[in-house]
Amino acid sequence: MIAKRFVVLAAAATVQSAAVDRRQASSSVPQYFQTTPEVFAGPTPTGPAPFLAETNPAPFASTSYIPNTPLETQVPIADTPPGGNIFQLHGQLSHYFPNPDGFGVNEFALPPGANITWLNMLSRHGSRYPTTGSGTPTFGSKVQNATGKFNATGELSFLNTWNYTLGKGAEILVPVGKQELFDSGVLHYYQYGHLYNNNGSKIIARSTTQDRMTKSAEYFLAGFFGLQWTQNATLELIIEQNGFNNSLAGYYQCNNSNTNVSATGNTALAQWAAVYLANATARLAPLAPGLNLNVTDVYNMQSTCAYETVGLGYSEFCDLFTYEEWEGYEYSVDINFAGNNAFQSPTGRGVGIGYVQEVLARLKNHLITSPTAQVNVTLDGMPSTFPLNQSLYFDFSHDTNIMSILTAFGFTQFAPVLPATHMVPHDLIVSHLEPFGARLDIELIEAPAPVAADRSNASGVYLEGPPTTYIHFILNQRTLPLYKSFPACGTRDDGWCEVGTFLDIQESSLDLSQYEYACFGNYSAVPYGEITDGVPL
Repeated sequence: MIAKRFVVLAAAATVQSAAVDRRQASSSVPQYFQTTPEVFAGPTPTGPAPFLAETNPAPFASTSYIPNTPLETQVPIADTPPGGNIFQLHGQLSHYFPNPDGFGVNEFALPPGANITWLNMLSRHGSRYPTTGSGTPTFGSKVQNATGKFNATGELSFLNTWNYTLGKGAEILVPVGKQELFDSGVLHYYQYGHLYNNNGSKIIARSTTQDRMTKSAEYFLAGFFGLQWTQNATLELIIEQNGFNNSLAGYYQCNNSNTNVSATGNTALAQWAAVYLANATARLAPLAPGLNLNVTDVYNMQSTCAYETVGLGYSEFCDLFTYEEWEGYEYSVDINFAGNNAFQSPTGRGVGIGYVQEVLARLKNHLITSPTAQVNVTLDGMPSTFPLNQSLYFDFSHDTNIMSILTAFGFTQFAPVLPATHMVPHDLIVSHLEPFGARLDIELIEAPAPVAADRSNASGVYLEGPPTTYIHFILNQRTLPLYKSFPACGTRDDGWCEVGTFLDIQESSLDLSQYEYACFGNYSAVPYGEITDGVPL
C-alpha cells in the first residue's frame, strides 16, 4: 500500500516536472533548482505599503526617543509587570526574538580543543500577512460590512474610521519578515561561517515553492553570503502542493492532519477563549453597539494586533487588552498547537517524521532511496539534490511543521497536557518555539576526549577516554536539553548527548510515529487531552 502510493506520487512529480520543463524549454536547469519564474507559489498579491510616519501616535509619555526598530512596540499596557512585553506573547505571530527564559539548562562555551564540525539549520519563514480566511481578515470583513450600522465609542471609537488594510497581502512576507531572515543569515554567518568550505562548489539549501518560503530562503542566504549568494549556494525548491511528497510541509502527505481528528486544539482554544476573554468581551462589546462583538471577534482583535504590528508597524488593537489577557492569548496558541500539531494530536509525530528521517540520513551519511513517510524519494535519492558531503545544511519550513518535527524527534519536554480551563506552568510556549523567523540549529561537536557531564567540575572539563562526538540542539538561540526528553543521554549541564546514543534513540522514531495509520488510517477523533504521545490511541 505504501509502495503503491509512492509510485503514484513519483509519477505525478515526474509528469509535473516535465510540464514545467516544457513551459521553460529555454532553460536547462531542473525545476527543483529554479527560483524564477515561481511555480506553485501560492497566493502572492501584496498589501499596501505601510505609512507609520503618519499613523504612529508615538512617542508615548514614557519614552523621549524611539529608535527605528522598525516596529512600534512601546504601547502602554495595563498591569504590565517589570520586564513584561505583550509583543512576546503573540504565539506564532510574534516578531522574532530569542527565547528569553531558555529550556531549563544553562549555556556553556565550547571546551578548549573541541570543534563544531557540522550544522543542520531548520528555519521558519519570516513575518507575513494573514492567512487567507483566518480570523483577522474575517474580523476585518465584519467591520467593513457593518460600516454605517454602528457608532463605536471610547476605546473602540477608532473603529468608526478604521479600514482593514491587510486584505490584499495574502500570506507573503511583510518587510520586517524579510529583515528577520536576513538578520538570521547574518547571525548564522557570524556563528558558523567557518564551516563553509569555499572550494568552488556550491552547497544545496532547501525550501518550498510557496512565495514566502522561497523569499525567506533567499533573504537568509543573502544575509549569510551577501547578494552574490547564488555563487555559493543553489536553492532547491520542493513543490508544496497536494499530491507531492515534501518533508518541509509534511501535512500535505498526512491526510488526517487536515481533518477533525487532528483539530482538538481548535476545540481547546475555543473553550479557553471563552474563559480568559469573558471580561474583555463584556468590556468591549457595549462600546460598539450594532457590531455585535462576541468572544470570537474579540479573539480576532488580538490576532489583528499581532498582524498589524508586523504588517503596518503599529496597531490600535494592542492596548485594548490587559497584560493578563495577553498571557491568556499566548496560552490559547500553546494549547492549539499542542492539540493540532504536537503530542495531543494523533498526527503530531506523523507530520514531522519525514524530516526527522532526513536529518538522520545526513547524520548517517546515506541517501533515502525507498519510500519513507512523506520524504520525496526522487530528490532524496540523488546526491545532486540530497548531498551528504556538506558541513552546512539550511532548510526552511513552517511553524506547525517544525512543531511536529520536534514531536517526531520525541521532545517529550513539550508533551504534558495543558488544561483548557486555566493556565499552568509549561514548556510548550509557542512564542518561544515558533515565532516568525524561528530557527532550530543542530550542531555536531567533536571533542578530543569525553566532556564531563558536570561542567563546574574543578578537576577539568575532560575525562579520560577517546575522542567523542556530541549532538547539540539549539532552538531560538537557547539549548534544548536532550536528557529531559531522552534519559539515555544522561543528565548533562550542557544538555548535549553523545551522537551514537542519540542515533540509537532515534532508530525507533519512524515506527513510533505510526505514519501510515496516523496519517491515512480510519479512526475517530477523541477529546482534547486524551492523546499524549502524538499518535492515535
